Amino acid sequence: MTAPDASSAPSAPRDREGAVRAGEELDVAAVDAWLRGKLDGLTGLPEVTQYSGGASNWTYRLKYPEHDLVLRRPPAGTKAKSAHDMKREFQVQGALAPVYPYVPEMIGLCDDLAVLGSDFYVMRRIPGVILRGNLPKGMVLDAATARRMALSVIDRLVELHRVDPRAAGLESLGKGVGYARRQIAGWSDRYRKARTWNVPRFEAVMKWLERTAPDDVRTCVIHGDFRLDNVVLDPGDPTRVVGILDWEMATLGDPLMDLGNSLAYWVEAADDPVGRAIRRQPTHLPGMPTRREVVDYYLDRMGLPPVDFTFYEVYGIFRLAGIAQQIYFRYHHGQTRNPAFRRFWMLAHYLEWRCRRLMGRRPAGGA
Repeated sequence: MTAPDASSAPSAPRDREGAVRAGEELDVAAVDAWLRGKLDGLTGLPEVTQYSGGASNWTYRLKYPEHDLVLRRPPAGTKAKSAHDMKREFQVQGALAPVYPYVPEMIGLCDDLAVLGSDFYVMRRIPGVILRGNLPKGMVLDAATARRMALSVIDRLVELHRVDPRAAGLESLGKGVGYARRQIAGWSDRYRKARTWNVPRFEAVMKWLERTAPDDVRTCVIHGDFRLDNVVLDPGDPTRVVGILDWEMATLGDPLMDLGNSLAYWVEAADDPVGRAIRRQPTHLPGMPTRREVVDYYLDRMGLPPVDFTFYEVYGIFRLAGIAQQIYFRYHHGQTRNPAFRRFWMLAHYLEWRCRRLMGRRPAGGA
């Protein structure tokens, strides 16, 4: 198989603060009035900016002189069933806070549709460094520091997967055993419903996943979208994680499926040109572990035996294609105007190529 050409690859959205996009404005006065029942000492209206990478939920920064806050709300337009559940995301983080100290502080949940027309919640912003496709200006990571940082991030995933769901009050968060097969069925259904005329059918990939789905290795709290640009690092020590963001997909499930999701974003320096062109985290830097090294390190820290990771890697890439296609479906039908999504249809073609390449690889263990 020949790798796709990188010259026309869609670039990954850069999650930067900026002006609120047209059609996605907040009723700032209404939000402020609601917040005054949650926080004391607010003065004036907040300065409002929007994070440009709001591919799923729309995310805004509300900057008061006294408080630095973040508001999360669903996007307009078609939503997958069970997606964009603000109440669930709010409650998950509140329950995890006592046992997993990396979740943001929750300020309040609003289910009064008269305020914004949808549920939303507000949390305290965690100051720090979030790594995107390239390091922030002025930031340098030598190979040893880059490796320590990456392994520290993986350690936080291990720490999450060791949380006792019952102790956290999260035993009803998911359906438990059978997670892998439910995910394949669920994402296959979502992809088919979101498919537009200009993307591949993915039927061969879906059938392969159905046929090769393993039993769950265990059931634990999983994040669902654990990647570097959802991790906040200490600016003074980038090897120290101070926050984990975006808990929309958190549930009870198989931890190896969670790691497979993470690997879908883990681009290596030796990867194909398209993969390198669309990467959204700096895992290509010298010192960064390879995908296989990530898997081996994780399995060792979790006390799990070696496993052929091909299924989990294909699943993660297919699920990423499903996420990207749901986003593109909204853009295609004029439900969002974010120009970052205009060429997401190309991602589906590339990701199918990656899946097929892995499916044709002779299983040899590891990633």
